[in-house]
Amino acid sequence: MRPLGRGREVAQGTTVLEHLHRSAALDVYDAWNEPRACRVVVKTPRPDRLKQPSTRRWLLREGRLLMRLTHPHIVRGYEVHDGARPVVVMETLGGQTVEHLLQHASKPLGGAELAIMGLHLAGALHHLHHHGVLHLDLKPNNLVAEAGRAKIIDLSHARRPGKVRAGHGTWCYLSPEQARGAVVGPPADIWGLGVVLYAVASRSNPLADLADELDVDEPALHGRVPPLRTHRPRLPRPLLTFVDACLEPEPRARPTIADAVHVLDAISG
Repeated sequence: MRPLGRGREVAQGTTVLEHLHRSAALDVYDAWNEPRACRVVVKTPRPDRLKQPSTRRWLLREGRLLMRLTHPHIVRGYEVHDGARPVVVMETLGGQTVEHLLQHASKPLGGAELAIMGLHLAGALHHLHHHGVLHLDLKPNNLVAEAGRAKIIDLSHARRPGKVRAGHGTWCYLSPEQARGAVVGPPADIWGLGVVLYAVASRSNPLADLADELDVDEPALHGRVPPLRTHRPRLPRPLLTFVDACLEPEPRARPTIADAVHVLDAISG
């Protein structure tokens, strides 16, 4: 089924300007919000998923979570509509996804720039954890770089600490405990932070490379990621040590969010 066309009202006071993206369950639109007199981003189920309870449930959960959060490095939620067509209305960001920038950048980020990005994400994770929620899906495609700031734009996998189904998250970004379907806590998000910084620094996905090398489906369960210095030996030693520590297979061996803020703040300085 086709996405909604330009001019179609997707929620009261909000009309479609352009269809931006279609995932397995959702359509994402650039839209005009009349009460605010500004452009917004709208998430809503695809027409063929409107009657699927699980899609409705996790979209509304994400929207209500965004409405509770106020942080400079998490996209803002404006409205949640629980009707025949559930809708989440969010702020429009002017930057590009980190994934897009990685594909088109002429050179990798330096140590201070990597540390600043990591500090932004660590602050956002700290805020989520303060609200009793884990993100569980940090990856370059879920992050936007705008005017020197990194922002998390997707909380669709966010949930409270506890046991998760095996594979909860995105392949080659999820932590070993997510891959196993074990109990997850803040260390799972530290793993995600480490994978993102490693991927941005090396311009590759370390776990995808490991999967190819070992010929396995869940690389986080079968081997240790090579040290970041094998790709970027000239990065500051504290940053190399921190990223490697984030990717320790044992959750208790990873740094805490407080450790992350302290180390990254010192490097970005």
